[in-house]
Amino acid sequence: MILQALLLAVATFIFAIDQFSLTELLYRPIIACPIIGLILGDVNTGLVIGGTYELMMVGNMPVGGAQPPNAVLGSIVAMIFAVKSGLPVDQALGLAVVFSVFGQYVVTFTFTFMSYIMAKADKAAENADPAGITGVNVLSMCILGGLFAVLALVAYFGGDAASEALKSFSENASWFMGGLGAAGKMMRYVGFAVLLKIMLANDMWGIYFAGFTAAAILGNIKATSGATLILVAFIGFAIAMYDYNTNVKIKQLTSNNGGAGDGI
Repeated sequence: MILQALLLAVATFIFAIDQFSLTELLYRPIIACPIIGLILGDVNTGLVIGGTYELMMVGNMPVGGAQPPNAVLGSIVAMIFAVKSGLPVDQALGLAVVFSVFGQYVVTFTFTFMSYIMAKADKAAENADPAGITGVNVLSMCILGGLFAVLALVAYFGGDAASEALKSFSENASWFMGGLGAAGKMMRYVGFAVLLKIMLANDMWGIYFAGFTAAAILGNIKATSGATLILVAFIGFAIAMYDYNTNVKIKQLTSNNGGAGDGI
């Protein structure tokens, strides 16, 4: 148990930093949740929660100082509730949304605090002092990673201690937990809808409906239902490659016709 807690704290520290300072990829739920699942001893649940929670958070991107609900803390809490407390995946995801909002405030607090320290980085830049700039960056990463690691440990020990209480509550207040589960199921579609609102162009509606139809058909065929997402992804890749090659050829033809005509 102590080893699990230490590994969870280290992983959380890395994920917290990764949001802004490393790969900006490891912290995504689809990668972080299986790693957390490996630490907690349930990789399968990590894959399920990671894929579902990624759909919920896929449209949430920070814009300037505005921070969306935090994916790191939400992933950790969802995994702890699902694995340690034994909650169904949808109910665990519904509860995780509350904690992801709290993680949003942690990031905002860190950025607000560091705004007063940035004067030192400016002064180090004026004095051509790379070590001073590095020191400010390291301080920022340590504060953010440390706060998230502490919160992960609180969630770990709290989720373990509250497992019996949550089970009892889910039995005595099944109406509430049922609503929470319904909200958890709904959030994945809300997250994807946010992404579509930002990215979808009017000329892409046909491809969107074609993908939806292909997923519905392949998902209801026994031989292909287990690989529906992969098959739809291959179809999307084929369409994208065809569209790309067609546009390249059109541009080449347009550029070649810029000079004198060849008489044809």
